[in-house]
Amino acid sequence: MKEVVGSRLPVFTNYELRLIKGSFDFLGVLHYCAAYVKDNSRNQTSDVRDYSTDMGVLVAPITHDNKSLYEFPARPWELQDVLEYFKQAYDNPPIYIHENGQQTKRISSLEDTSRVRYLHAYIGSVLDALRNGSNVRGYFAWSFLDLFEIMVGYSASYGLYYVDRDDLELRRYPKLSAYWYSHFLKRRSVRSSGIEVGKNLPAPSLANFSSLAYEV
Repeated sequence: MKEVVGSRLPVFTNYELRLIKGSFDFLGVLHYCAAYVKDNSRNQTSDVRDYSTDMGVLVAPITHDNKSLYEFPARPWELQDVLEYFKQAYDNPPIYIHENGQQTKRISSLEDTSRVRYLHAYIGSVLDALRNGSNVRGYFAWSFLDLFEIMVGYSASYGLYYVDRDDLELRRYPKLSAYWYSHFLKRRSVRSSGIEVGKNLPAPSLANFSSLAYEV
């Protein structure tokens, strides 16, 4: 890193190094899915330098069977492996999962079963990591509602609540995942396979927003 970044890398004195060593309160982890990384150090000869060229790698998604290019594959062991790595390599520091969630097309369906399955699987992987000794202190699902995403704008969404951007009042409507997550937080049955639309949860429908149970 010192060779690649050069003078742009800050230099700390020995006194400053002693001050910052072990001074963090916790680590925040953002995880959605794993990817392949390939050497691309030739790119570091470019005159235009930023963090991506400094890394000198190509990042490629791992192919999966999901037909939707918008959705991440549900491979919860990847998050568990990340937590295990921090435990082994960095003396098991306090960790908060700051972001974890499923991406879908913005206008698809309020019956976001893929998001329910994803959250169910990944929360389960965090529990497995805890049982294996990981110092995880908290988990935050991304995100509460559909919003502007830094990488894809409004074309995709992560929200538990749909935001109708064609409505001047930007009304919000709960997706199936909002009901599921509410059940989870209330310690009710949370099996993803046990949730049936129209049976133990209200039946959401984009065709008739007014029929939904409530707004926030």
